[in-house]
Amino acid sequence: MGQVIIKLKRPLDLCSDSVVNTLNSRRKRKATADANNSHEENNSYGSKTPKIRRLLSTTQYIYQELYNEQKTSDVTIMALNKVWYLHKVYLSQSPYFSCMFNGSWQESCQDFVHIIILDENITLEALDAVFGSLYLGEIEIDDKSVISIIAAATLFILDNIINKCTELMADTINADTVISYYDAACQYNCPIIRKSTFKWLEINLLSVYAKYRNILKYISIDLMTALISSPDLYVIESEFSLYTMLRAWVYLRLHPDCDLEEFQGRKECQQQQAQQPPLDMAAAFTGNDHSSHAIQSFFLKRKETSSFLLTLEGQQYLKPFRALRTQYLITSYLGLKSILNDNIIPKDWIHNHVMTHWSSILKVNNLPEEGSQNLSLHKFNENSARAGRLVFGPERQKWCCAGIHSSLDLVLVCCSQVLKIRRHIASERKHLQNLQTESQFMIRASITSVNAQRQPMFTQKSTVTSLSLEKNEKVILIKMDPKLAYPLLVSVNLLVVPPTASNV
Repeated sequence: MGQVIIKLKRPLDLCSDSVVNTLNSRRKRKATADANNSHEENNSYGSKTPKIRRLLSTTQYIYQELYNEQKTSDVTIMALNKVWYLHKVYLSQSPYFSCMFNGSWQESCQDFVHIIILDENITLEALDAVFGSLYLGEIEIDDKSVISIIAAATLFILDNIINKCTELMADTINADTVISYYDAACQYNCPIIRKSTFKWLEINLLSVYAKYRNILKYISIDLMTALISSPDLYVIESEFSLYTMLRAWVYLRLHPDCDLEEFQGRKECQQQQAQQPPLDMAAAFTGNDHSSHAIQSFFLKRKETSSFLLTLEGQQYLKPFRALRTQYLITSYLGLKSILNDNIIPKDWIHNHVMTHWSSILKVNNLPEEGSQNLSLHKFNENSARAGRLVFGPERQKWCCAGIHSSLDLVLVCCSQVLKIRRHIASERKHLQNLQTESQFMIRASITSVNAQRQPMFTQKSTVTSLSLEKNEKVILIKMDPKLAYPLLVSVNLLVVPPTASNV
């Protein structure tokens, strides 16, 4: 991103009369001398076009004379082992300095102030930019410097600069900046940026970080827990994709020097040489690539027999794994086998869900009136399965909501600007499927289009709906708004089996 020059309030209005008069008299003498010289040149060379000489603006002149050359200073500021010779009248634009110079602090009658900087985000460059802005009335900010500048502006309570930093951060949220922006928003109390970055992560966590895995290591435990718990998280594929992402996240936090993207790049290079298509972003967490095998090997070779989350090293990761909807990890043999082999999740969690979830499935199959109907929004959000897809174009696409109900085959269809759901009954599989006349469930769908930085541009959601579908019946969930532009991220929350009181 290029630099953005942001104009602030003009500092001249806050300058004392003596300083202004001194500076203006100097400028007038210089301007008069320039005018006389120009007049003499015109008399000597009347045939030549008069030259136009542009003078420095007042703020530029003040910045050059008082800040860069540090003339007529009345206070010395020391911070981070650097000294600035500045002026109280300009520094007092900051409430921090205004209180210091005009209050009962001992610095109010001193001409030397030593500021101890404890925040590691504050750099010399940021201090220089912020101090200079008090003279120049503008400041240069880009996505590389914005965090250090907002840190310095927060220290000196410069709301104008904080607001401009917030605007720039909102415009530059992307895969490279989102985590550092989120952390800064929490640290410096920027609720708008905190909300925007969290929403970006809800939408893109699996679809982007499946490819750019190394960035996972910078996600804190609290942030990861909040994301996994969110009912609005766009889970590409299924809950098992979320589990394998968590497994990679833990591995990276334990091995911060490991480069999983190098594994991924090596795999893609081999595929190109073999003329095979590269791994899709959404499929990169399925456990079929080289880096996933390295991660699995680490957990398989652990010497401890107890589950990883019960070890001293693993206890800190309990919260994000508890936020997983474990009942949707045990609906396929391969997924269950992988989870048991990894031995990350305590086996009693798995056993409890096997018993309670299977019991609920049998209950729904035999007593259809006990299905998920008209539960509260809170219970739906906490217990619904999350599944989604990336849709790159308008061509017809369909996918099965696998891993949600072993005998209910629900298919999502995206085509002709509509998203539909269908209860699919294949004649050759009738002996394996639930053949009740109607099957009940609750569902909510969400579709989001993103820009080049994968920032959400437009989102369309359906309400939580209770449906009863007959065999091969289909229902439209969303008629897409024309504002939705490809690529699209489609997310579905689906609840077939009602929650039980004994769920972990």
